[in-house]
Amino acid sequence: MSNQAAVSFFTNIARAAIGLGVGATVLNSSLYTVDGGERAVLFDRFRGVMDDSVGEGTHFLIPWLQKPFIFDIRTRPHTFSSMSGTKDLQMVTLSLRVLARPEVSRLPDIFKTLGLDYDQKVLPSIGNEVLKAVVAQFNADQLLTERPYVSALVRESLIKRAGDFNIQLDDVAITHLSYGSEFSRAVEQKQVAQQEAERSRFVVAKAEQERRAAIIRAQGESESAKLISDATAAAGMGLIELRRIEAAREVAATLAKSPSVAYLPGGNNLLLGLNPASR
Repeated sequence: MSNQAAVSFFTNIARAAIGLGVGATVLNSSLYTVDGGERAVLFDRFRGVMDDSVGEGTHFLIPWLQKPFIFDIRTRPHTFSSMSGTKDLQMVTLSLRVLARPEVSRLPDIFKTLGLDYDQKVLPSIGNEVLKAVVAQFNADQLLTERPYVSALVRESLIKRAGDFNIQLDDVAITHLSYGSEFSRAVEQKQVAQQEAERSRFVVAKAEQERRAAIIRAQGESESAKLISDATAAAGMGLIELRRIEAAREVAATLAKSPSVAYLPGGNNLLLGLNPASR
């Protein structure tokens, strides 16, 4: 009897343990947790996707019959590039960075139409579409000179396009813009030509200033000669005589400054310092 009692006791314990294990498993499968910055969309095998999303916290569900799908509703960055043609048929490559998040009230619709990876399915395609449409409205050089306007136009168009898929964009920015090799060479040659043209204009302007200076200088000298001629004529002295006197004055001034020049008086008596008796 004691053996049977022991066996019965252990059997009951095993049954209780199995019951607790099954109960714990059922309870665990009946609970799910939604963390901060997330929302859950509940799928019911009979009713389909529930109309309302589930917020943060721990929630109950019917095992096997219902299944939660967790969405990250925080803003996340996405970057993609697009090669587009400009209005003047130049190829440019643009890189776009967007900060996107789903519209929380439309999470059930997003799950029905796009699934959990909605952003990877939508953003690259609509980004390329918008970039190509906007770039085609401008010439290649306008993308640089009017970059703020181009960026604003891309932002406006992309926000509107993403709204059709229940996606909200907090920021849109063009992070990189590069041209093809042919256009880059053309821009470089244009800059060189502009520099050469500026240099040529400077040379022409300098020559013109020198010509005007020469004319003014010649006019001044002519006026000066006329004034001198008039003055000498009024004094009864010819211009040639005046020039001769000026030249003699300059020669005399030069000789006076030279220490190796001695001055002798005129006449035949050159030995002024000798006594007549000594001769």
